[in-house]
Amino acid sequence: MSNPLKTRITDLLGCKYPIIQTAMGWVADPQLVAGTCNAGGFGFLAGATIPPEEMERDILRVKELTDKPFGVNFHMYQPNAAEIVELVIKHGVRAVSYSRSPGPEFIKKLKDAGVVCMPTVGLPKHAIKAVELGADAVTVQGGEGGGHTGSVPTTLLLPQVVDAVGDKVPVLGAGGFKDGRGLLAAMSYGADGIAMGTRFLLTKESPVPEATKARYIDCKNPGDIVVSTAMDGLPQRMIMNKVLKELESASALKKLIIALRNGLAFRKFTGASLFGLLKSAMAMTKSGDLTLAQAIMSANAPMIIQKAMVDGQPEEGVLPSGQVAGVIDQLLSCEELISQIISEAEAGLQKFQKD
Repeated sequence: MSNPLKTRITDLLGCKYPIIQTAMGWVADPQLVAGTCNAGGFGFLAGATIPPEEMERDILRVKELTDKPFGVNFHMYQPNAAEIVELVIKHGVRAVSYSRSPGPEFIKKLKDAGVVCMPTVGLPKHAIKAVELGADAVTVQGGEGGGHTGSVPTTLLLPQVVDAVGDKVPVLGAGGFKDGRGLLAAMSYGADGIAMGTRFLLTKESPVPEATKARYIDCKNPGDIVVSTAMDGLPQRMIMNKVLKELESASALKKLIIALRNGLAFRKFTGASLFGLLKSAMAMTKSGDLTLAQAIMSANAPMIIQKAMVDGQPEEGVLPSGQVAGVIDQLLSCEELISQIISEAEAGLQKFQKD
């Protein structure tokens, strides 16, 4: 009897289960990625918030912690994107994930090297375009998801994308998933698996400080995890806190000042030149209806997130979060989490077969 939990995505990525850990800035470090992969899932290492030399260090560290395949996430508009691509190819990383501003030349180079390309999309037309550009699989994030997100819920968006591209490439559902019931629901819509960010953020392997994890666990109502455009003019789902309230009420001038300040901080942190930073921001303005200030803020939002995710000051930085945080009440290890998801999914399948 075939294993229904073995899908096109497990074959493509070489993982045991169709469960993907998404790459969250400051969160998806070697420990979390290796923990996910060793438990049978597939983890993506965050590559948008660290300098290239640290990216190489983290890739090598993952290889020390697991012999399983893993991926790297980055933004193709970031100043050091070309260096990230070279590192991925050099070290035989299995897959890359990315979102806005795809670079056709990077995609071709990665595919020529046998690297799986897996963009995240928010609309069927974006999925179709991604496949045309060479995507090997697509992750579809519904409105319940954390960080930049759309307005269409996963339950409506996922089957639309499956209908649009499902026969061509594997499709993963993201936004609102945390357990085995969610995995079966996604697969019933035609998806080949699920991708989770917030649920993996709230694991024992996650490097997020305990004070910040506690702030997430304290969210008891999914409705309190709101969508705001205050960060960069684009809708993002976050937990409301002091910083977000200040951004919501800030004038356009104050937002510009914040954007420039964080842009300079990001430049210093990554080693990117000021010209490179502005070039990246300009590239983003060409890909959508963003002002230069919004693009700078978007490209450098990680510096605002850092306060919460690295420094352990959840009220001093923003808290990207999927609505699912409102129904998560415990921290599990990656092994416990993935085992629980698979057990629940298998129990659900048995129930269907009996009925």
